[in-house]
Amino acid sequence: QVQLVESGGGLVQTGESLRLSCAASGSIFRLDDMGWYRQASGKQRELVATVSNIGSTRYADSVKGRFTISRENGKKTVYLQMNSLKPEDTAVYYCNGRASASYYEMVSGQLKDYWGQGTQVTVSS
Repeated sequence: QVQLVESGGGLVQTGESLRLSCAASGSIFRLDDMGWYRQASGKQRELVATVSNIGSTRYADSVKGRFTISRENGKKTVYLQMNSLKPEDTAVYYCNGRASASYYEMVSGQLKDYWGQGTQVTVSS
């Protein structure tokens, strides 16, 4: 199995910054896209940003220009640098990774989604 462990959430004021980290471990034969999603209270989970294993990135319009996603393939770790935080960024942030967890899955091209436990980000006004 694949485990994703997030860290770096917390309580900040409007305009401040936070950096989230997420490390993947376990039986990983191939690690494809990694990303961050968030879920605010009473709302559906939404995409924040993703990064491919060759560094291609994608962002939600609401965070473009403020958030930066990056990854270190050797460490199987993805980061989310969040600047100019706003109260509407308050949510539980979840790390996502698409991976093959066995040799069979890898050679057959199977990728499954794995999720971290979530980390709370609260931005006060």
